[in-house]
Order: sequence, then C-alpha cells, then structure tokens
Amino acid sequence: MRLADKRILLGVSGGIAAYKSAELVRRLKDQGAEVRVVMTRSAKEFITPLTLQAVSGHPVADSLLDPAAEAGMGHIELAKWADLVLIAPASANLMARMAAGMADELLTTLCLATPATVALAPAMNQQMYRNAATQANLQTLAERDIQLWGPDSGSQACGDVGPGRMLDPLELVERCCQQLAAEPLLAGVRLLLTAGPTREALDPVRYISNHSSGKMGYAIARAAREAGAEVTLVSGPVALTTPAGVTRIDVESALQMHEAVMSRVGECDLFIGCAAVADYRPAQVAEQKIKKTGDNDQMQLTLVKNPDIIADVGALSDKPFTVGFAAETVDVEQYALDKLRRKRLDMIAANDVSRAGQGFNADDNALTVFWQGGQAALPLADKLTLARHLVALIARHYRP
Repeated sequence: MRLADKRILLGVSGGIAAYKSAELVRRLKDQGAEVRVVMTRSAKEFITPLTLQAVSGHPVADSLLDPAAEAGMGHIELAKWADLVLIAPASANLMARMAAGMADELLTTLCLATPATVALAPAMNQQMYRNAATQANLQTLAERDIQLWGPDSGSQACGDVGPGRMLDPLELVERCCQQLAAEPLLAGVRLLLTAGPTREALDPVRYISNHSSGKMGYAIARAAREAGAEVTLVSGPVALTTPAGVTRIDVESALQMHEAVMSRVGECDLFIGCAAVADYRPAQVAEQKIKKTGDNDQMQLTLVKNPDIIADVGALSDKPFTVGFAAETVDVEQYALDKLRRKRLDMIAANDVSRAGQGFNADDNALTVFWQGGQAALPLADKLTLARHLVALIARHYRP
C-alpha cells in the first residue's frame, strides 16, 4: 500500500489510450490511493464516465459549469484536494491548451488552479508527437515544472510504429509511488524562519505593533519539519505552541529579530522571512510610563527606520536560498515583484491582507508566489494546508 492516504486526481483526455484509464484507476487503488476522475468532453467518446465512476467509487467530474458542483466552487475544491494530478492519456490537443494557459474546460482549469504537482502521460500518433508544435509545447510545459512521464514507443492503434504510446498503467503507478513516497522534500535542509509581529517599545508598558498572529509562519515551520528540514524559528511575541521538532528563539523587537537572524543565517541553507517586522521604531524609549496631561491633546513621536532583515539576508555574498513575504492591500503583484527584485530574493509569497477571511489573524490564507520568470497561485485554504503546498513549491525550486 505504497500510496496509502494519497489523493490522486486522474485527468482523462480524448484518445484511444483512454481505455487504459480504468485499469490505471484500479491499480492506483490497489496501492491505497484515493482516486477521483475528471474527463474532457472528447474523452467521453472513448470511455464512459459510468465505467470510471464504477472503478473509482466516486462520481466523475466532466463539466466546468455544473451548477450543483459550482455552488461550492467545486473545481477549486478539487484542485486543492489533490496531492498529485495525473493526466493519462494526455493528448496533443490537451497539452497545447495547457501550454497556452487556457482554462476552457474543467480539466485545464484544474491544472491552473492546483498547487499540486501535475504529471502528463502523453499519448498520440507518432507523427503528431514528433511535430514541432507538439515538441515546443512539451518544452514549455517542462519549463513550468510539469512532469512528463513518457511516452513509450512501439506499435500504435493506427498501425504506425514510433514514439507516442502511453506508458503502461503499472509503470504510471510506479511513477506515482516515486513522486509521492519519495524522500522528504527538504531532508537535511537547514531552515531559518521568522514569524509573528515585532513590538517597538514606546515606554515600559506601551508599544507599536501590527495584527500578525504568527499562524502562517508557524504553519510553515510545521510543514517544513514534516518535509525533513531542520527548522530554527525566530518568533516575535505570539500565543502559539512551538511545532514539534522545531527550535524556537523568542524576540520582541525588530532589532532583536535582526540580530537573531544575522547571527545564524550563515549556518542555514534556506531562509524564509514570514514575520511582519515593523519598518520603524520610536527614536527614544521613555524610561517611565508616559503620562497623559490635561492640557495636551496631542503627542508627537519621532520614528527611525529599522534594519531590513530580508534585504540584509539577500545582500549577503553567500546568501541562502531566500524567500520573502509581501502582505499588501493594493497592487499586490506590482509590489511583490518590485520587492523580489530590489531585495535579491529567490522567491516571494504575496497575499492581499485587505480581503476578509484571509491573512492577519485568520485561519485561512491564499498566496501568489513569484520567482524569476514564473509564478504560481496557491488558492484559499487553511494555513497548514497552504504551508504544505508552499513548502512543496519551494522544494521544487530550491537550489543548494
């Protein structure tokens, strides 16, 4: 049962190899996987939804505009549900639409909306496979981290001989096992992570801070530890329990967090700056509580800039792989990309904290992750689920 508790979304596109999809579902279930099937319109010309429903044990999804499913945003739920999306067979037409970024039916939409790994098992006539357009599409998909499993070579249903046969179902099951049951994604990687807010003291009892709860950072710490990383968490003041196996260092101010990070960053392989660090602090901290006076309705504070932790890490000549966060309220993409460039980051995760129900203090969040030449949307989910998808995405791009 090498795929026990794993969730595989099987996409079936139009082609004669679709007859093998029922066998593939059965073999995946033999290994303990839960399988749900999505079919394209043309796939139903080769095999019926009823057949795949019978072998999977779940209704087959085939319509992007199904009123019953979309009442609960069914296509997004399916996209978040999967640990792996496998499209077998993947026709030349489907791959062309994916390369163009189209979302013209349910399966192509799911491929854009899922944070999970997407794998394709190409199946087509040998001449279609060799065509320059198909080869260009395959290269485009590979550059976007789409897994290409196959094709095999041999005799084809049309009588031709050559490359274009879909891999055997047992071979595809083995590929799924390797993909989902491999060594932990960050095994042995030393991660330094910041989380939570900072507090900038005004006097012994008052401070300037922000609404960060630390939930996202702590979820990342847990997800990274699950992925095999050695995690050191530099935390601002939060009311959260330290994830099991994580080393926690408590700080209060931005200056303290900066010192804690810079004294340890040389020992880490990967740095994630998730903390909501105060940009400014009071120029002077009163030794005694500041008293309110009856004849003074205003108070003036002079603020000075705090050190920029993520920028200082990014400026190091031997910097670790560095991931920043951008919590914005407007022009999220513009500000995130500017921060990625200016601070020499390898990746940045941006979220719109102005949206109700996500971001600061919420249990759910959504992120758009940018890197040089690419981006990925991680749709709204609970923060631990989101953190696991983010860690998997980072692991795919991490370079020691």
